[in-house]
Amino acid sequence: MRGADPIREARTRAGLTQDELEKVSGISRSLIARWEQGSVAPSVDNFLEVIEACGFTIPLVLVELDSSLDDRLKKNRYLSTERRARRLLTELGKSGEDG
Repeated sequence: MRGADPIREARTRAGLTQDELEKVSGISRSLIARWEQGSVAPSVDNFLEVIEACGFTIPLVLVELDSSLDDRLKKNRYLSTERRARRLLTELGKSGEDG
C-alpha cells in the first residue's frame, strides 16, 4: 500500500511533526519518515493506526473496479500536452453549452 501522501497529509493537517507523531502513535519517527518518503510501505494495520493517531480515519469499503476509461486513457497518454489541452477545452465547451 502506498501510504506516503495520506500519512504526510494527515500528519500535517493535524499540525504534528514526525517527532510528535512518534509520541502519540508509538511508531518510530524514522519509520514514519520512510513511509512518508515512500521507501517503505506500511501494512494496512499500521497505515490505519498512524492515520487514526493524527485524528483522522480512512473508511475502507469495497467498490467495484471501473475500467471503462482505461483504453481511452492509454491512448491519450501518447498525445502531446497541447493536444490533450485542446480536447479538454473542447469537452468543457460542449458541457458549458448544455448547462
